[in-house]
Amino acid sequence: MNTAALAWFKSSYSSNEGGNCVEVATHPSAVHVRDSKTTDGPILTVSSTTWSNFLDRVTCD
Repeated sequence: MNTAALAWFKSSYSSNEGGNCVEVATHPSAVHVRDSKTTDGPILTVSSTTWSNFLDRVTCD
């Protein structure tokens, strides 16, 4: 899949203070995650179910 064609957005779990942000792009069969500072770097790709399970377990203070 060509991830450059995806609509990337800043995760709602990222802070507004800059520096430590992740971007997310969804596709019917997968969720893609990347570092906003290195958009041409590595991309983590997981199934929609895995992403949902991850978010269910994330806690933000």
